[in-house]
Amino acid sequence: MPTAAESVAAGRWLTGGRVYTQVADRLRERIRAGEFAPGDVLPSEAELCRVFGVARNTVRRGLALLEEEGLLVTVPSKGRVVVGDSPAAPYRYQVIAARLREQIERGDLAPGAALPSEAELQRQFEVSRTTVRQALAVLEVEGLVVVEHGRGRFVR
Repeated sequence: MPTAAESVAAGRWLTGGRVYTQVADRLRERIRAGEFAPGDVLPSEAELCRVFGVARNTVRRGLALLEEEGLLVTVPSKGRVVVGDSPAAPYRYQVIAARLREQIERGDLAPGAALPSEAELQRQFEVSRTTVRQALAVLEVEGLVVVEHGRGRFVR
């Protein structure tokens, strides 16, 4: 572990005005160099503070610049993820909703057909009941699914 003097001498710590732009510049260079590939999660804010020798707010401002540029996206429970040529990975509920939507559009689930139960979808997608319910709510809002209380959900 290098000392503070060694870190400064190696040019790792940042000083001067508008340090947050320097943080953004260094991270941008590392992303473009492939050190952080699309889909990779960046180190935590605390780790970046240690690496650059700056305050957490400075790191946050630098990360915000990269998010504005579209290089990063914040994913809850993951952190900041590097965005590639493709959009950020969808949430699990969006994946479930998309799969069910495809089945409805293809006719695999015809109008009036019952959707799989919440428990069955939980097992199939290995997610929580809350995630399944969120996916089903999306389909209800879109008007593809109707709920019959006590009976289940059906294709509209």
